[in-house]
Amino acid sequence: MEQQFKVSGMTCNGCVASVTKKIAAISGVSQVDVHLETSLANITSNRVIAATELQSVLPEKYTVTSTTETHPEAAPEEVVSKWKQLKPLFLIFAYLFVAAFLLNYKNWDWSSAMLDFMGLFYIVFSFFKLLDLKGFPDSFGMYDPLAKRVPVYGKIYPFIEVALGLMFLMRFQLQLGLVITLIVLGITTVGVTKSILDKKAIKCACLGTTLNLPMTEATFIENAIMLVMAIVMLLVNL
Repeated sequence: MEQQFKVSGMTCNGCVASVTKKIAAISGVSQVDVHLETSLANITSNRVIAATELQSVLPEKYTVTSTTETHPEAAPEEVVSKWKQLKPLFLIFAYLFVAAFLLNYKNWDWSSAMLDFMGLFYIVFSFFKLLDLKGFPDSFGMYDPLAKRVPVYGKIYPFIEVALGLMFLMRFQLQLGLVITLIVLGITTVGVTKSILDKKAIKCACLGTTLNLPMTEATFIENAIMLVMAIVMLLVNL
């Protein structure tokens, strides 16, 4: 069933991430979609959730009121909207592939093209994370195991991506950059996989909090592509 609540008091994407995390932890809740602009929280669950129950898990600065009656779970066509939400992710990947090709097509070298793709990947994705550096750590910590246990890791992660992007584009300390890529994306992929298997309805922070992207198998594929590239490049450079 679905329910909608108004959550007053949210002022930034950090608030959205915090409210989403608290609500998602409630027993029976399978999906949470919180909107800053409207202050609305759409909740899918296997039982009726009372406004008072939500209020009890949220800080006092938030005020929760119910806005709709419960109704059956979303119709199948609503699932398609998830793929529409992922359109920015697919477009970015397409642009990165084209850019890497254009940088190398005159003197084609597939390993150089892969390094350019990985470098551009990190630079572009770090840009979106830096747009909301305050709200990103909370969103990232909802599924990344290390960021969840060590909050400071979520704060420095965008800068790690910037550094890795520059290392690949400038061909500086490539083996070190590839090893770090395997570690950081390996950790994230573990968290993404667990969230997908647990069917947790959380937002993907791969493009920061600016874009409202759901956590889906596409997020896993995104990380897997980079991991495979890093492994291949490590084997080539051994």
